[in-house]
Amino acid sequence: MLCFFVTDIHGKTDRYKKLFDKIEQEKPSAVFLGGDLLPSGLQYLTTNSNFSDDFIEDILKKGFSKLKDKLKDKYPRVFLILGNDDGKAIEQRFINIAKEGIWEYVHNQKVNFENFVVYGYSYIPPTPFLLKDWERYDVSRYVDPGCVPPTEGYHSVKEKKDIWEYSTIKEDLDLLTAKDDLSNAIFLFHSPPYKTKLDRAALDGKMIDYTPLDVHVGSIAIERFIKTRQPLLSLHGHVHESTSITGSWHEKIGKTLSINAAHNKKELCLVKINLNNLDNCSMELI
Repeated sequence: MLCFFVTDIHGKTDRYKKLFDKIEQEKPSAVFLGGDLLPSGLQYLTTNSNFSDDFIEDILKKGFSKLKDKLKDKYPRVFLILGNDDGKAIEQRFINIAKEGIWEYVHNQKVNFENFVVYGYSYIPPTPFLLKDWERYDVSRYVDPGCVPPTEGYHSVKEKKDIWEYSTIKEDLDLLTAKDDLSNAIFLFHSPPYKTKLDRAALDGKMIDYTPLDVHVGSIAIERFIKTRQPLLSLHGHVHESTSITGSWHEKIGKTLSINAAHNKKELCLVKINLNNLDNCSMELI
């Protein structure tokens, strides 16, 4: 039950090549991709280029398709979500390719995998960034100093303003999981949980209007959800520098093992997970 987890690759083709090579060599049972997969979403919104569509077709679809042809019945289940830097306008492209059996798009979905259940969720709390496709209020309509509300900034798709105005991550997770037994659940999040070793940003000493910025930028709702519902495993990204600052890419939250595979240097950060023995996880920089 070897699984790979990568996230926040941001369209770096060399990292995808390394990932494809590792999949071919080690033949994991599953591969999890935690969002921010493409080149900049804002570039997609502010140019007439089809670069994101071309990247999806020429790099992602072609790369995984070649692996599927080579590995045949050894081809892994590929679960993925998008991140806050991936424009939502390209979501349908990922959904369409999922119908071809190349990967499984799991945002706001739950999917059976062997004896486990995989849940996906892309939204993050409000940030200072201007692309708002994948941002939600967290547990309330409070926004940290320096951050821009989901109702402002850019959106690549049209949705009812009420969705941006009143939806929260907390409510979304309650709807997604209801009263499910999560003891064998794997959660593929983009945001890390708040005030952990996985959400530490490089904001030390920075202030907005004389107010110190919080150095923890993860989701309160996700942190509370993990503490109260105790899934088996939660996978995260988004905060690239957290591991460099805290020295930890994983943390136990009660019984839940939580992992952040985002990386702030040039290597591919590949986390290897043994679902039958979570104590035997490892991280490689390739």
